[in-house]
Amino acid sequence: MSKYSNNNISTKLIHGGISNDEHTGAVNVPIYQTSTYGQEVPGKHKGWEYSRSGNPTRKALEELIAELENGKFGFAFASGLAAISTVVSLFKPGDEIVISNDVYGGTFRILDKVFSKYDIKYHQVDTSNLKNIEDAINDKVKAIYIETPSNPLLGITDIDGASKIAKAHGLLTIVDNTFYTPYIQRPLELGADIVIHSATKYLGGHSDLIAGLVVVNDEKLAEEIGFLQNAIGAILQPFDSFLLIRGIKTLGVRLDRHVANAEYIVNELSKLEDVKKIYYPGLESHPGYETNKKQAKNGGAMISFELTDGHDTDTLFRSLKIITLAESLGGVESLIEHPASMTHASIPKEIREAAGLGDGLLRLSVGIEDAKELAEDIIGAIKKSRK
Repeated sequence: MSKYSNNNISTKLIHGGISNDEHTGAVNVPIYQTSTYGQEVPGKHKGWEYSRSGNPTRKALEELIAELENGKFGFAFASGLAAISTVVSLFKPGDEIVISNDVYGGTFRILDKVFSKYDIKYHQVDTSNLKNIEDAINDKVKAIYIETPSNPLLGITDIDGASKIAKAHGLLTIVDNTFYTPYIQRPLELGADIVIHSATKYLGGHSDLIAGLVVVNDEKLAEEIGFLQNAIGAILQPFDSFLLIRGIKTLGVRLDRHVANAEYIVNELSKLEDVKKIYYPGLESHPGYETNKKQAKNGGAMISFELTDGHDTDTLFRSLKIITLAESLGGVESLIEHPASMTHASIPKEIREAAGLGDGLLRLSVGIEDAKELAEDIIGAIKKSRK
């Protein structure tokens, strides 16, 4: 940990981890763009051997994310799914995992199509109801995997409650904290064992890199993940590590603006008769509002909503002037998508619909543009989409 470990997170975002170069005093960590490192004699080196096993730029990032999550050990991967795959690789054939019923489509795909081949099974339940988690646990279950907020229905799970259930049964609690980042929510403080991020999103913040991060407190767990990171080799490159460190420095000011814009747009959408339902944890009408208030700073900047019958979504998308139709989220630019045919298309329709993820759902990642102009853009497009 750095000398800033006890500071406010706004300070740690900029100065946490290894925030400058000890050799030159440079205020930014250098990009150590190298694959290998010279040795004096075999086995005698300066702490670095090969960049798959370790790289100074990546190490700076890993120490930073660990400090931001108030964890002890951080790991950086080539993508969010590389991070998830590595964590799931902790389990062995015959093990089972309880997962949220509306997880990201890529998470579902890796469990359903890849790890199922190795006899690692999953149980999908609505984890916002802790009884569902308890009921799904059997002798083979080894972990509870939570997205909170979930993607794309913004469901909220009580991390403290789920972690207590897990500990009572000797299970791991894994939390995907992508939608909130440690600036809004820190799952390790609430009892989680493993925190995962698709750092492509808010942490990077500029839609210019692909990355995944994992943070843990337990030393034995860290040793296992570190071994898998090196053995599997899906590590983050030095340049992308540098970009991610740079993006994290402005996370606080960006998220403050993201959230303020989202709250404004939610308020404007709620006035519109065309909007049948809004999914946003910051709304008092959200079923997880009180739980979210207890464990998170605010409701974030992701909004999902459904329109009333009689709207053509293709017309809506074509009518947008500022907001872009695209997958991903968390960048400075506002993005909208249709989960059923885009990010969650890999989930069978019957499973999607059973989880409440219908064809009429739209997901909006609110950027940091002018809030009034964003609201006018989406509302104007909704009105034009009326049949």
